[in-house]
Amino acid sequence: MTVLTSALDPSGTEYAERRAAMLAKLDEVAAEHAKALAGGGEKYLARHRKRGKLAARERIELLLDPDTPFLELSPLAGWGSDYAVGASLVTGIGVIEGVECLITANDPTVRGGASNPWTLKKALRANEIAYANRLPVVSLVESGGADLPSQKEIFIPGGALFRDLTRLSAAGIPTVAVVFGNSTAGGAYVPGMSDHVIMVKERAKVFLGGPPLVKMATGEESDDESLGGAEMHARTSGLADHFAVDEPDALRQARRVVARLNHRKAHPDPGPAAPPAYDEEELLGIVPGDLKTPFDPREVIARIVDGSDFDAFKPLYGTSLTTGWARLHGYPVGILANARGVLFSAESQKAAQFIQLANQRDIPLLFLHNTTGYMVGKEYEQGGIIKHGAMMINAVANSRVPHLSVLMGASYGAGHYGMCGRAYDPRFLFAWPSAKSAVMGPQQLAGVLSLVARASAAAKGQPYDEDGDAALRAVVEQQIEAESLPVFLSGRLYDDGVIDPRDTRTVLGLCLSAVHTAPVEGARGGFGVFRM
Repeated sequence: MTVLTSALDPSGTEYAERRAAMLAKLDEVAAEHAKALAGGGEKYLARHRKRGKLAARERIELLLDPDTPFLELSPLAGWGSDYAVGASLVTGIGVIEGVECLITANDPTVRGGASNPWTLKKALRANEIAYANRLPVVSLVESGGADLPSQKEIFIPGGALFRDLTRLSAAGIPTVAVVFGNSTAGGAYVPGMSDHVIMVKERAKVFLGGPPLVKMATGEESDDESLGGAEMHARTSGLADHFAVDEPDALRQARRVVARLNHRKAHPDPGPAAPPAYDEEELLGIVPGDLKTPFDPREVIARIVDGSDFDAFKPLYGTSLTTGWARLHGYPVGILANARGVLFSAESQKAAQFIQLANQRDIPLLFLHNTTGYMVGKEYEQGGIIKHGAMMINAVANSRVPHLSVLMGASYGAGHYGMCGRAYDPRFLFAWPSAKSAVMGPQQLAGVLSLVARASAAAKGQPYDEDGDAALRAVVEQQIEAESLPVFLSGRLYDDGVIDPRDTRTVLGLCLSAVHTAPVEGARGGFGVFRM
């Protein structure tokens, strides 16, 4: 039998401590998520509702098929910046008339839905996901365009948004824009470059320049309706393909547009799948509070894959990395999971072979991170750790099957790269609240800086300031610890969201369904030169 056995003791003290620590971290993340859900706050939400308008997430809810999930992406974008958490934009994947779509919705309660630098990064990431997975894009538009005080960070790279819309269309990936309010200046090009456009009567305002700008530029007197109203665009300019009487009607028409797209998945859904043999609730008590303490990733695998059924690959070789085959919500996956943190030469070579096999079989790969990086030291350098680590990174970089990554614990140094971190274009990357990611751990980084400073002082024949060293180390450790946390990294869109461990199977199932909308085809050769 290949069903994994579990050694986890949910009644033990160690489990209880780990579970309590994870729940505390989840509460911290929930508090930050609440900021995104609050949008611009009660004052601006009340003003929005007084105008008879729905909130961004209410629009999404009416758009989606009843009782279907919505996988929100990058909800913490902008965290730690001068801008509102969530970046005045909601993005995610949901099902409309049976079709999985990438949905974006401006939040007009935050500075009128204006785009700041983090809005741009979040929108570009959403377009990237849509393109890679061939997901139709539905844009729920109500934005005053660029947040002008930050235009220097938006204007030049912002053109990529319009480029993306045209490239999606050229690739046969449908784009639909539903305009609820202002869509001004650069924002006018969202409906202008979408395949299908729906505008709401007496609400939608689409123009390159509003009446004040037209007056300044040409001396012409105009009003919103004649210049860019929904009825004008439906009757005169032809920009609007569909004219909606109100917001619910616009969303109803958007559903009908999607229903008529004739957009088909490249791979059919696999149908019902056996649940894991172990309770997903137990995922809360697996990761230790101190990430220096190893944990067995097979305990995680046993609680997310179908039937807890897992065929290990090379289980006796390179045992710091668990590799093997499973199914998740019916979809085949190859799994790479760090067992004891450090990656040695054997693990690196094992990973490279396993990745090649997955590409031969057209099987997506799932990377479960808990790594401190590749092993250092004279013995390991002489044993070829650089070339073997490079072999693994080469395989990851040139693999063409979809990659999914979940940061469970540590994800430090080049190990983050070898396990398909953000720079290696995983289709989706999520983090648990327990995760940390940086060049190295805070204590190690502070210690390295201290050793370098000591060596410099010795070379100059100067006494070393021990008190100053202790103070510097404390400051550096505090800084690196703060910059390693998942909310900090998620705020910079280095992941697609911080998730509850108990939701891991569901989130990965939604992602696997999305990636199978596009063809899943592995690389046949083309891995570059492996240094043997």
